[in-house]
Amino acid sequence: MKLLIDAGNTRIKWAFVKGDEWLRRGALPIEQASELAQHLNDISQVQQIWVSNVAGENVAKAIHAFSSCPVNFITAREAQCGVRNNYNDAAQLGSDRWAALIAAWHLLGQACLVVNCGTASTVDALSNQGEFMGGLILPSVAMMQRSLEVGTAQLKTALGEYAAFPLNTADAIFSGAIQASCGAIQLQHDLLKNDAAPILLSGGASAMLLPHLNNLPIRESANLVLQGLWLIAHEANA
Repeated sequence: MKLLIDAGNTRIKWAFVKGDEWLRRGALPIEQASELAQHLNDISQVQQIWVSNVAGENVAKAIHAFSSCPVNFITAREAQCGVRNNYNDAAQLGSDRWAALIAAWHLLGQACLVVNCGTASTVDALSNQGEFMGGLILPSVAMMQRSLEVGTAQLKTALGEYAAFPLNTADAIFSGAIQASCGAIQLQHDLLKNDAAPILLSGGASAMLLPHLNNLPIRESANLVLQGLWLIAHEANA
């Protein structure tokens, strides 16, 4: 049995996989990383652990602390699982983005955008040949709102609602963040020059954007990073 762990900036998600069967899954806030072992009741049966960690060294230490079997922390490579990485320095691409790209390629096998809306938002492009063409990193809706509160004297973050033409400050800030995020996705999709190319949308903040992406070929997909980890582990053990 394998344990797959996606340690992101906000949450740690995991899944137990035996062969091709996905068993128990779970998640907890990153602040509770030291409690991870308490949530993994089946750890004694695990033979391998595969991890994407963008949360830092303390989380890596917490994972090592409870493991008695090999722990594989993945990093992006120049090529893996059918995907070619065109980043200037392949290893500098985030392990979570790399795993998600691999999962997307195996799900679709065609040109697409891979969009993750988490603490930050990423918008990554794959070609019809499985090449990572490049991608964007931009602040999440929540981060954009907070930046205005920190960087301005009189704009204080309040719970706003979306409006096409906002008539109060809270709505203007929230709607601006929504439009900026959706605009980035729309523009990158236009740059693919393929109107039918799917957009795989994932992440905890994706629900805020989904109603405003009606004219795009959206496909919601959960746990892309965990799926990519499983594919990487499968190739390594082949």
